[in-house]
Amino acid sequence: MEQILGSSFKNFEAALDQPAPISIRLNSSKIFTEPDLPKVPWANNAFYLPERPQFTLDPLFHAGSYYVQEASSMFLEQALKQQVDLEQPLRVLDLCGAPGGKTTHLASLISEDSLLVANEVIKNRASILAENVAKWGSGNVVVTNNDPRQFSRLPDFFDLMVVDAPCSGEGMFRKDPQAVNEWSEENVKLCAQRQQRILMDVWEALKPGGLLVYSTCTWNESENEQNVAWLAEQENATSVKLELKPEWGIEASEYQGIEGYRFYPQQVKGEGFFMAVLRKTGDYEESIKGGRKKKYKVIIAGKKEQALVRSWFQYPDKFEWLQWGEIISAIPASQFEALDELYQNMHVIYAGTEVAEVKGKKLKPMHPLALSRHLNKNEFSIVDLELEQALKYLRKEDIALEGGGSDWVLLQYKQVPLGWAKQIGNRINNYYPKEWRIRMELPTELPEISVVK
Repeated sequence: MEQILGSSFKNFEAALDQPAPISIRLNSSKIFTEPDLPKVPWANNAFYLPERPQFTLDPLFHAGSYYVQEASSMFLEQALKQQVDLEQPLRVLDLCGAPGGKTTHLASLISEDSLLVANEVIKNRASILAENVAKWGSGNVVVTNNDPRQFSRLPDFFDLMVVDAPCSGEGMFRKDPQAVNEWSEENVKLCAQRQQRILMDVWEALKPGGLLVYSTCTWNESENEQNVAWLAEQENATSVKLELKPEWGIEASEYQGIEGYRFYPQQVKGEGFFMAVLRKTGDYEESIKGGRKKKYKVIIAGKKEQALVRSWFQYPDKFEWLQWGEIISAIPASQFEALDELYQNMHVIYAGTEVAEVKGKKLKPMHPLALSRHLNKNEFSIVDLELEQALKYLRKEDIALEGGGSDWVLLQYKQVPLGWAKQIGNRINNYYPKEWRIRMELPTELPEISVVK
């Protein structure tokens, strides 16, 4: 780092002893009022907090109203806004998606009729990714659990790829003491080799003319500029230059014709981060498939089942209604063919919005429907909860509601949906997902978390 930074190395060392900044990114489909907080300069709907609150005690956090994300990594937004036509339907891959920061960010940037594939190779982390995708509620995301090499089954499939590669974590030293303990020169070499394998494994799935955004949370050149230069040479790709504002404090780097962007804690309000963008050369020609009629793996729900749930969405004609077993899901109709190709070739664990479970002649609304941006609230009884009630609901405890009846009730906090309950007389059955419940004991006095109003 002394070789890279020169005279600013002492300031860099001092910055590593400072507290890590806390930043969030708002879900604009759920929060419509901008908070009175300092903004992250390179991303919309992103703000710094003065201190880290107990996010677990904020129902809006569990409702997907905002995501706690490191500010430097939000620079991804600039690559898309400067180099991609975000009005067009796109196929996007977030290769290393868990826990979901970049995935939910991408979902907020692309159009509703685009398709985002969020992948995670580790099974339990893929489940966490699927949970955060459902909470975000965009409805056009597919979560897969595959090794990068399996994406070679989808040649020329994606318009945009984001590879936030596993790395030696030097940029996390201030935030995560474990990253310091795990660091070694040997680990840096192993990470660089693994990153090269990952990049070559997925390159075939990128369309000619498509963009690859490569990022790490480390600083050494072997995992950053050198790896990107290696890929560009192997595949004859071209480096893409992004425009920076001087006040951002981002350091532009150049190595063998590769433009890189470095984030240092003494210059930006964020953690260590590196990003570079490559464009795949060549022209894309879409193949015309003829011959026998294609046999789809995705199953379209029957007309009777569709009729039961269509009114639960604001614009049902924009969606294709699928059924797996007893579960009815909705996906953007424009992406049906792409989704089927994913099911044919990849291990899909979550897709679109899970809407309902069919139980004989009755329907049980699924939790992701409550959190979906497409939910038609007019179809349901709604109850707004106070803070203590909301947290008890999120702990999957019994809560009392006024009135009676026997119907599904949409529970909200500050007008943001939290999930479902079934009212039976003067009691309710709590249908919050067991695996998502708050496990910590609630304090005697509950703090009012004021991250967003």
